[in-house]
Amino acid sequence: MQKRMVILGGGESGTGAAVLANGKGFDVFLSDFGEIKPKYKKLLEKNKISWEEKQHTEALILNADEIIKSPGIPDKLPIVKKIKAKKIPVISEIEFAGRYTNAIKICITGSNGKTTTTLLTYEILKKAGLNVGLAGNVGNSFALQVHEKNYDYYVIELSSFQLDDMYDFKAEIAVLMNITPDHLDRYDYKFQKYINSKFRVTQNQTEEDHFIYCSDDLVIVQELEKRKIKSQKYPFSLTQETQQGAYSKDNNIIIKTTNTEFSMTIHELALQGRHNTYNSMAASIGSQIINIRKNVIRESLMEFKGVEHRLEQVIMVHGVEFINDSKATNINSTWYALESMKKPIVWIVGGQDKGNDYSMLLDLVKDKVKAIICLGIDNSKIIASFKPLGKTMVEAKSMTDAIAACYKLAKKGDVVLLSPACASFDLFENYEDRGRQFKKCVREL
Repeated sequence: MQKRMVILGGGESGTGAAVLANGKGFDVFLSDFGEIKPKYKKLLEKNKISWEEKQHTEALILNADEIIKSPGIPDKLPIVKKIKAKKIPVISEIEFAGRYTNAIKICITGSNGKTTTTLLTYEILKKAGLNVGLAGNVGNSFALQVHEKNYDYYVIELSSFQLDDMYDFKAEIAVLMNITPDHLDRYDYKFQKYINSKFRVTQNQTEEDHFIYCSDDLVIVQELEKRKIKSQKYPFSLTQETQQGAYSKDNNIIIKTTNTEFSMTIHELALQGRHNTYNSMAASIGSQIINIRKNVIRESLMEFKGVEHRLEQVIMVHGVEFINDSKATNINSTWYALESMKKPIVWIVGGQDKGNDYSMLLDLVKDKVKAIICLGIDNSKIIASFKPLGKTMVEAKSMTDAIAACYKLAKKGDVVLLSPACASFDLFENYEDRGRQFKKCVREL
């Protein structure tokens, strides 16, 4: 009898999973409680896949043999609770697609830096002439690529939400950039649950596999003492030398793996700043493990253009620099952004709070920020946290208002930094929408 596969969520991830499941002969049904974008409807129609939007019809969902849930859908939704009560297995698109490929998978996670590291790794592999796909939280659906392409390698960015519904999937090369409190609203405000989620990137690894991690991250180091990870370990650090992995010495980065070693000066890296040095190290180790030539890695690190919405320099207006860091949706990302600024900052912060603790930003804000623009529906927590510092504070309910306030407050030689430390869903579609609105408003000044 034909196995029934139900997909919850009709975005990039869900639609790709539906097409792959259909191609593998499952009886497929896709359900989205919101509206499905026209391009995804077209793909579903083309593949003759049954779907619904703006509702979840229980009779068509609860008869599934297995359910593929999009990462953005939380477990507390009524339909998900009913699925769990019926003990129907729930998996992610990544878990499902992983069943149908023998490609080598480089999987990158962490609270910060994972998109940059993923794109940098992908660029190195592509420059080396490898047959490689880019998937996960960035790029196109992994499932759709498994259905349509025949890649030998995948570079996959994984969020904690994707990792939560992965069980048998294995990363041949797992990368863990860092772990700082984020998305705690999805983890019952328990940091350990979020840590456990991130460490799922190492599950099912054997002695043949590879685990790259930041040994300057105290949370990771403490967690490693509690866990038995079988794979070969490659720490990277800016503070200590390592036998295998990467470290920094005399303004150079040194990358060491079993078969080779190479170094280059930090000043040669296209991506500057402490956090970007970590990103470059992690991408280099992963590339060396699969024997990519040193000159290809070096050239890629020198030429990489960076990621949209991540410390993206937009424009200079009357001597004021405008920087778009909309992708900074947590405290740690914003800490790195503030730390890397060399000019007085007019800081745009706010959005949907995810259980943020702003205390770790207080010293940086005190030293570097001259004015704070709170951009969100509810700014009370941000105001309460930073008001004691005596900075100029302005509330804005739209990007237009925020930029107008910045324009009044910023003087020649200052920088206006959008680094919100929060999710974007209160006023914007997503962080990309927030970043694009920022750039549009700035260019209209």
